[in-house]
Amino acid sequence: MKVLLIDDHPLILSAMQSVILGLGANVEAIGVETAAECRELLRHDSDFDLVLLDLHLDDASGFDVLGELRMGYPALPVVVVSASDRAGDVIRAIDSGAMGFVPKRASNELLFEALHLVMSGGIYVPPMTLNLGDSTLPMALSNNLRDDRPASDSRRSSDPGRLASEAAERDAMLERLGLTPRPREVLALLLDGKSNKTIARDLAISVETVKDHVAAVLRTLGVNSRTQAVAVVSRMPLASGSAAAPRRALLR
Repeated sequence: MKVLLIDDHPLILSAMQSVILGLGANVEAIGVETAAECRELLRHDSDFDLVLLDLHLDDASGFDVLGELRMGYPALPVVVVSASDRAGDVIRAIDSGAMGFVPKRASNELLFEALHLVMSGGIYVPPMTLNLGDSTLPMALSNNLRDDRPASDSRRSSDPGRLASEAAERDAMLERLGLTPRPREVLALLLDGKSNKTIARDLAISVETVKDHVAAVLRTLGVNSRTQAVAVVSRMPLASGSAAAPRRALLR
């Protein structure tokens, strides 16, 4: 796994590199201190599996950099790692396309948990409580597919009618990808964060057949990994009549 770290504080950047390298022997961590260095690096080498982004950089707003990454590299998951843990910053980061938000005061164990969730196709939000009118929302979630509404609205209710409607919209969106029914079912289960073995059990097919369907999904989306597939599909509009399947040319 190849990870890009963006933080303007050299000591924190060095510490983060050490932590990320602790994830495993096959992990590579490359650090840059500015948005300009990030842009230059990605122009020459965009073959990263994950980005960890600080919100406060010397030469740019982290939110602006997040927007650039989402536009230029939509299949590249971004996790915000920030000294801030304000609810407004968390919501803004997730709504802007971050796949996770980890406060810098978090433990290494929590960071590893968050990164594992994101690389499995989930979205990590730190545990906290948001005031939402008369209710509160404890947040430590792994939403694998979200719509375009603000996070505070889309997660407020578990109304069965709304959930059924969103499920129907998701099915319609997956159908627009042009996949045949079985690969579409496999993709839907990938979006739920399920492993090949679990998908095989749920669909009563072999693991090898699941791998074939996953390969078909990756070819259709023009990506190279399950994580990239989930990242791309999670940002596709749900509403019917919106953009269809992402074009291969958009993926770098």
